[in-house]
Amino acid sequence: MPRYKLTIEYDGTGLVGWQRQANGPSIQAAVESALAAITGADIPIRGAGRTDAGVHALGQVAHADLARDWRPDVLRDALNAHLRPSRIAIVLAEPVPDTFDARFSAVRRHYLYRITNRRSPLTLEAGRAWLVKRKLDAEAMNAAAQILVGRHDFSTFRDAECQAASPVRTLERLDVVRQGDSIEIYASARSFLHHQVRSMVGSLEHVGAGKWTHQDLRAALEARDRRRCGMVAPAAGLYFLSVDYPKLSRDEAVPEGRDHSKQPGN
Repeated sequence: MPRYKLTIEYDGTGLVGWQRQANGPSIQAAVESALAAITGADIPIRGAGRTDAGVHALGQVAHADLARDWRPDVLRDALNAHLRPSRIAIVLAEPVPDTFDARFSAVRRHYLYRITNRRSPLTLEAGRAWLVKRKLDAEAMNAAAQILVGRHDFSTFRDAECQAASPVRTLERLDVVRQGDSIEIYASARSFLHHQVRSMVGSLEHVGAGKWTHQDLRAALEARDRRRCGMVAPAAGLYFLSVDYPKLSRDEAVPEGRDHSKQPGN
């Protein structure tokens, strides 16, 4: 069965998150329904990461096994036709080897958190950023963020219901950048704990506001105690940016007989 990699963009407002759930609409359910509509079969998809309710994505990745070959652009457009009017879109559909797994083949995941730092309420950015009215020192936040970079026990920044076997993670990047009223926080790691990014951002906000010092953040990390975490930043400001995968070797490349770019539309 030919396997396809799907790159997905979505506005998570009003959705219960990535994973199919009984209590409301999810991204997974919407894409699986679109696949069923164009193939006539129930086809499960596996995503690179589970985003919570209200979290957005610019480059979520999933894979699906279809019963026959599709030209990638035709597959993309057919899925998008059935995803309307939801704010979910297939940006790219690509044939991949059967060994590719959207979740387990990932070597790095990238997130962005957006803060709008001003007194005025949000209009165009409502539901897409965290409005913080008190002045934040982004340079202090960035300096403190480097305390969290590296391999640590992130129990302090882990949700109490996190199901990961270990709280130890290696955070490769945590950068804070101000552009006018916008503060952007970039986080990269192979994997993250449940609510880790939002927990780190909420604690960095305390540093930016002068409520915490750098040493307070370090003490919170070293305490390995969820009660020492700052507030958990709202879901609306979080974006799943992209996923990195290993480059395919020549032996792993899609077989020549499946050169979809030369196939007619289906």
